Amino acid sequence: MKPIDRVTEISAKISSMEIRGAGRIATAAAKALRDFSQTEEAKSLEDFNQRMELAADILLKTRPTAVSLSNAIRMVMKYRKDDLAAARESVIINANRFIENSEKALEKIGQIGSKRIRDGDVILTHCNSLAALSVISAAHKLGKSIKVIATESRPRFQGITTIGMLDQMGVETELIVDSAARSVMNEVDLVVVGADVITASGTLVNKIGTAQIALFAHEARTSFMVAAETYKFSPQTILGELVTIEEREPGEVLADHSRYSHVRVRNPAFDVTPHQYIDLICTEVGAIPPEMSYLIIKERLGWEIEE
Repeated sequence: MKPIDRVTEISAKISSMEIRGAGRIATAAAKALRDFSQTEEAKSLEDFNQRMELAADILLKTRPTAVSLSNAIRMVMKYRKDDLAAARESVIINANRFIENSEKALEKIGQIGSKRIRDGDVILTHCNSLAALSVISAAHKLGKSIKVIATESRPRFQGITTIGMLDQMGVETELIVDSAARSVMNEVDLVVVGADVITASGTLVNKIGTAQIALFAHEARTSFMVAAETYKFSPQTILGELVTIEEREPGEVLADHSRYSHVRVRNPAFDVTPHQYIDLICTEVGAIPPEMSYLIIKERLGWEIEE
């Protein structure tokens, strides 16, 4: 197998959602670029740079919404470009730093977010977010008596993965269909979800169904918390760029959709939750109101308007 074929293989797994979840996608991309930089056979710095750009571009096109992917690639690709050997070594350092920081971020988010959970709380979560689960796990490890209500998260049923992980933790859990979220909201003390993208204004782009859960929580006066690593904030939105909402294959929703002549199946993978419905964003650098998202982008990711 050629080195670039391995990158293509990882890209296919990300695109097909065999590798899924914003954090897992970002880590997989960082590892793919790191490994590629060590196995490709460029003889010159110019050739190396071209090959790295090609590999990065292949990975970048797999999931258009996931800013974690583009931020991970951007961080890894900020390598030294004045010497071939140094360039290869720089890619390794960048990738390993990103992976290590990502793992530490989850632990820190859990520590910070768990302080918002009280003994006896009922928590609702949606989809399968490692950051959200880190918060729940940390609270459980502190000995807090909690119950989690998890949605199925159709059409990919990521919620089934979530209840499996919660079951292994020993956390009391209930599984509901997505449309039951409003019915149970009055029982819920706190909603905890992850993020695929957080914009400069604090708006959340996340698994389809998140926005309606946030609306239900707002109506019921239930706190709504987002757990997210800082690399899920989008620098591009400072410049006014809109977040692309990925539309996936109709077969995920209706397997035999082609038998219908006058029916179109729509399958948006994400929706948009206004910052007004978000009480708190818990990151590895602290818990912030959504209105502070610009500062995360400026100070943590190093992007400002002039960039």
